[in-house]
Amino acid sequence: MMTFGRSFPKFTGFLCLAIGLNVAEFSLQGATGPEDWPAWRGPTRDGIAAAGQTPPVQWSESENIVWRTPIPGRGHSSPTVVGDRIYLATADPGTQTQRVLCYDRSSGRRVWDTQVHQGNLDSAGHRNTSQASSTVACDGERLYINFLNKKGIHTSALDLTGKIVWQQTVGDFVTHQGFASSPVVHESVVLVTADHKGGGTLAGLDRQSGKVLWKHSRPKIANYTSPAVLHAAGRTQLVVAGCNLLSSFDPLTGAALWEIDSSTEECVTTAVTDGQRVFASGGYPKNHTIAIHADGSGKVAWQNTARVYVPSMIVQDGYLYAVMDAGIAVCWKSDTGEERWKERLGGDFYSSPVRVGQLIYATNLGGQTSVFEATPDRFKRISQNQLGNEVYATPAICGNRIFMRVAKNGDPREEFLYCIGSPSN
Repeated sequence: MMTFGRSFPKFTGFLCLAIGLNVAEFSLQGATGPEDWPAWRGPTRDGIAAAGQTPPVQWSESENIVWRTPIPGRGHSSPTVVGDRIYLATADPGTQTQRVLCYDRSSGRRVWDTQVHQGNLDSAGHRNTSQASSTVACDGERLYINFLNKKGIHTSALDLTGKIVWQQTVGDFVTHQGFASSPVVHESVVLVTADHKGGGTLAGLDRQSGKVLWKHSRPKIANYTSPAVLHAAGRTQLVVAGCNLLSSFDPLTGAALWEIDSSTEECVTTAVTDGQRVFASGGYPKNHTIAIHADGSGKVAWQNTARVYVPSMIVQDGYLYAVMDAGIAVCWKSDTGEERWKERLGGDFYSSPVRVGQLIYATNLGGQTSVFEATPDRFKRISQNQLGNEVYATPAICGNRIFMRVAKNGDPREEFLYCIGSPSN
């Protein structure tokens, strides 16, 4: 195992470290298909669904619902859809279990239910947190999931029948608001972030065995963002925002590429890129959205004080689209930060927007999904659709259908997985 402390300077430029790891070079391309949503933020990990789809723009409890199935326990884990299966993480404080669930894609029937942890659930944190906020990643052969349990962060790999293949403790964890970071699969590694006030960890695990290949210590600051693997400035970079830093690494080796003082302490959003710049945002102790040149120069392209704290952003064709926590949609020019338009959607947002063609689907905390046409020239509201009355998870849109995790607050509170699709699809 190679371990790196934060001994490199605040800005190191493109530093290539020859560390001698024998890393298998193979791609997961083809392991999942265009009809899938294999991980947090989808097939390209940027909130953009596959082109050419025509999912519904209108639905209700009685319109365009293909099926609905109950979810035991509670969680904010978003649906992962691969092949004919859907995967979700959930937790049940009553039975003190953390589990991964598998559903049939066509019918919603539960296929299997695997208990990953028993006991030792962490009840501390923000009132809106859950003990199953990480989203499952699937490479077509295995599933990967993070859980906070017994005051530590543990990554588990399961096969497609639900059998646990390996488990790895990434590090201890001191709870502040909670834990939500999702694993990211990149070629031979599984990437995990676990920032917290006790001193966090960024690690690369061997996809086959779970062995820790490399590890970085992180500052003693609470932070919640998932790793972002981006192709920017002509190379693949692992970018992590937060802890008052914006940091870049080689995802396979952990080699430090560059790091600058920027961003803010606490970020939730996953960074995105337009190929030249990296975009990150946070919300504590200050509201901060920033564009950094990804070439290692350390140059800030632009920044503002927009509060895009929880919902991750979308960048496409030279423009950056965001939904602020307070329910305001905005479009910025990605190179200059020039605001093209700003419109109020309504409600508070924890779920991240998803883009299909020129349409963006954005679901607020109250379960209302706004569908709007988003181009640099205009915002045009298409519809507003209501399901349940509480949504934290981000929809998965694939195969012309929308998969949503929705809660209905009542006595008792219930969670459901919905499949939304038109009869013609």
